[in-house]
Amino acid sequence: MNEIRKTLKDSAGARWTALLLIASTMFFGYFFIDVVAPLQTMLETDYKWSPEVFGMLGGSEFFLNVFAGFLILSGIILDKMGIRFTLITSATTMVVGAALKYYALTPGFADTAFAGFLNSFITWVPASAKLAFVGFAIFGVGIEMAGITVSKTIVKWFKGKELALAMGLEMAIARLGVFAVFRLTPIFAENGGPSNSVFWGLLFLCIGFLTFLIFTFMDARLDKQIGANNVGEEPEEAFRISDLKKIITNPGFLAISGLCVLFYAAIFPFQKFATDMLASKLSLDIKTAAAYFSYFPIGAMILTPFMGAFLDFKGKGASMMLYGAILLTVSHLIFALTPNEIFTVPIALATIVILGTAFSLVPASMWPSIPKIVEDRYLGSAYGLIFYIQNIGLLLVPILIGWAVTQSNPGVAEQIAAGVEGAKYNYTVPELIFAGFGVAAIILSFVLKAVDRKKGYGLELPNKKN
Repeated sequence: MNEIRKTLKDSAGARWTALLLIASTMFFGYFFIDVVAPLQTMLETDYKWSPEVFGMLGGSEFFLNVFAGFLILSGIILDKMGIRFTLITSATTMVVGAALKYYALTPGFADTAFAGFLNSFITWVPASAKLAFVGFAIFGVGIEMAGITVSKTIVKWFKGKELALAMGLEMAIARLGVFAVFRLTPIFAENGGPSNSVFWGLLFLCIGFLTFLIFTFMDARLDKQIGANNVGEEPEEAFRISDLKKIITNPGFLAISGLCVLFYAAIFPFQKFATDMLASKLSLDIKTAAAYFSYFPIGAMILTPFMGAFLDFKGKGASMMLYGAILLTVSHLIFALTPNEIFTVPIALATIVILGTAFSLVPASMWPSIPKIVEDRYLGSAYGLIFYIQNIGLLLVPILIGWAVTQSNPGVAEQIAAGVEGAKYNYTVPELIFAGFGVAAIILSFVLKAVDRKKGYGLELPNKKN
């Protein structure tokens, strides 16, 4: 009889420790993504950033990933160079980009010759914003590269075990970063302005670099145990560039990609405008509005692991995506259509919980579904492509929403910049746009269920093997 040798991933303690390490980095990354989201008004008054400029900042995170194709390249790098190389590269890129964004908001930058040069063209966009765009775009390459690498890493360590639960817990920990940012950023900004908030985000990312680094030692040991060498030796069926054609012609992949871009377009851009929307609709100060919205990821954080466990043992992944799209649409319609006179704090909090529930259903079922429809050897590239498609929406939608805010509120931006008391935006039109994405996601969810029935991907089947 051949002796069955156990590896690190067969140890529950080891694989959950590995998950905690990589999830910690994503926590810090998610914190930095929205580090200035609660500070829209402060950026308008202190830095003269209009809603369009604020929206462009949100979109800039995805600029290099979309127009320079860095996300597709990241997936190829992951499949060719391996998990450890890509993790360290992504963490380094995040720190460099965050440092540039921090420098852009420091008082010293405004007095430099470089700031003067940046102010000499496209004058309606301040120099601080232009450099922040560059820094955030570089950070965006790193955080998205980290996202696809973490997804493939979890598949490596948990496939055939608690895969969906592990992905759900990773997402839950990452979303705790969203809760933290809406709680802490306004406090940091009270003592040093937006630049102080960004500084703390940069410091957290440095800690995240260390957690990724520690994990790479565990992963190297696992590879040694299973006889894999991610860099020097290619697996028996190595990834080939021609495999990209197989991915983009896969109907299941296309359906999930479309659902992904529609769903996230109604979530992440919304987070950047949500604080000001709540402040305007409820007549609250920014700190209180941010505190209310901080509860948004809590529902997702609590529910996502349970959703993951349900998918592991019971399945119903495609159905979960449909239910999530329905809840997403309902929540944005409530924000859009409820008159201000009856839109109370309890209604706001209930709607936030509904949105948070949607945020648990769709990602918890979406990401573990990808390994069911593509082969392992090009799984990294598949995640890279789906993130690329997602990033197109995340690049364009914040710009669209910023434009919609200004166009549906003529003259208000100038009043806020001038410090006029009581000036505020009406967010009905932007919220209807978000709801429209939800309706499209519902339609595509039905398409995905039909494709699953035809192709037999098993999206409705449990992930855990007996």
